[in-house]
Amino acid sequence: MSSGEPSTRQKIIEAAFGCVDRWGIEKTTLDDVARYARLSRATVYRHFPGGREEVVQAVIAWQAASFLTGLYEAIHGAESLQELLVRFIGYARKSLKEHAVLNKVLSSEADVLLPKLTTEADLLAGSISGVLVPYLSRFGIRKGLPVREAADYLSRMLFSYTSSPGQWNLEDPAQVADLVRVELLGGIGAS
Repeated sequence: MSSGEPSTRQKIIEAAFGCVDRWGIEKTTLDDVARYARLSRATVYRHFPGGREEVVQAVIAWQAASFLTGLYEAIHGAESLQELLVRFIGYARKSLKEHAVLNKVLSSEADVLLPKLTTEADLLAGSISGVLVPYLSRFGIRKGLPVREAADYLSRMLFSYTSSPGQWNLEDPAQVADLVRVELLGGIGAS
């Protein structure tokens, strides 16, 4: 295998992603995944002994990792906590809107996908919390509030508002700035 080729495991994950895009989660079989990956079903099982469910979770984890990589690039270099949070919301909203496979599955199989996202969402929130810690330490928060607690609060609030903005129009930069100032920074005593 050359350094430019994906590993067999990654090849399976990418094939499964293509199958989910084409047929959805429920109709994707391991036979489909093996065929798309140009591998035997036994090879797929060797890498994913938990079968189809394990492959689907791996696809979700792969997409979550891709989201985190892009998020880090989007927030890197922010000069204030407010700028960082505004960038986060902008990146997250854009990612959700532009992720064709996610939107397709959410519109046709939300009842199948949402329970699978629960575990990954907790891991993702923890990862985002970890990304926020150095920024909170650098930019400052309310005295006496533990940095990790503030990071956990912000990561969960960011998830909440990004997926369900309520009264806030997240397409309006002024409203995003107000949301960040009032709801997010206000919650941790930062400005």
